[in-house]
Amino acid sequence: MATTYGYMMTWTTYGSWLQGDKRGSIKKGKLIGPCKGLEQVNKDNQTGATVRLNRMQKEKVRKAIIERSLKAGERLLAISVHSNHVHVVLGCGGKKIGSVASELKNSAYFALKSEGHDGRVWTRGYDVRYCFDEKELQSRIEYVNRHEKSF
Repeated sequence: MATTYGYMMTWTTYGSWLQGDKRGSIKKGKLIGPCKGLEQVNKDNQTGATVRLNRMQKEKVRKAIIERSLKAGERLLAISVHSNHVHVVLGCGGKKIGSVASELKNSAYFALKSEGHDGRVWTRGYDVRYCFDEKELQSRIEYVNRHEKSF
């Protein structure tokens, strides 16, 4: 069995990247291509407004994720927060990845709620890319760091 050095996790803001979107999406590990009909059904089923984080909110989210990672003993190696998505790279720890994702997303949500945000912030789930060697891990860290600088 391969050693896992770490992983990159990505999640999106509510309504900002729907299944059927021209960029494609992933569901249960499978790529779903563009489909206007599917995208429209998802838009019609939204129960709240599409969320786009402003500059202040992005910084709140960033700070909440960093603080939660430190408190939980996670090895946060890179973070990039954008108006419509978040990337984090973490070293492997003892917790299940789903638990880590929930903790980070919830911490960011409550930080925004304390500033007056009402309603959903994140889509359900997340995407995870595992790193099975140091080179792969460094590549993900560099990607996230470059991504952070581009916004």
